[in-house]
Amino acid sequence: MTYVRLIDCRTRRFDEMNRIMEAWVEQTRGRRTATHSVIGKDRADASHFIEIVEFPSYEEAMRTAHLPESEKIFREMVALCDGTPTFTELDVIRDEQLYAANARRFFETLTTEGELPPLNDLITEDCHSHDPVNAQDTIGLDALRREYDVWRGAFDAAFTLDDVIAQGDRVCVLWTWNARHKGEFLGITPTGRDVTMSGMTLLRFSEDGKIAETWWQHDQLGLMEQLGALDALET
Repeated sequence: MTYVRLIDCRTRRFDEMNRIMEAWVEQTRGRRTATHSVIGKDRADASHFIEIVEFPSYEEAMRTAHLPESEKIFREMVALCDGTPTFTELDVIRDEQLYAANARRFFETLTTEGELPPLNDLITEDCHSHDPVNAQDTIGLDALRREYDVWRGAFDAAFTLDDVIAQGDRVCVLWTWNARHKGEFLGITPTGRDVTMSGMTLLRFSEDGKIAETWWQHDQLGLMEQLGALDALET
């Protein structure tokens, strides 16, 4: 079970404390087990700091805590604090990553039945989309909706998200798209064929959790082959 430690302290010597922490990170490289660390400063009190440290489990946290360097840094940090830091030990019982959740909702919405929703709760008005199969990038929510409608009009489709990786404001999605060709697509009349395509999309999110930029990579040549568009070229 993921484990989180909150360290609450007050200090007017944060710059010194930060240098100690950077030295500790270097000294324990390859042996400490924390997966994520965030330090926040109280907007109402510049001497009040909270560090949030995430570990794969409580046992891994204890392994890091018992390193000789960890015991030394704790004594040095306490000496820089106004009073003794307080610790809150948490077992994580729910972990929702907003950007990753919105990425999943985006792909689900793209293939929803009926009219395409406005998408303004998922995509910024000036979203910038990069797709190597397009001669120019697509910019703006209205232009993106028109592009999505072209695909929706041509195919009954669904995405399977094979992997979703989130880091910072970026989410990378590895997906498989399965569809039935029901309408005209790039001059190809409906074939009724079942087709599939694999691809990957990198999404950059704005601070409010909306998609601000996308990069698409997908096997459209393979799709065209499945639709029979390459048959004339081969004869």
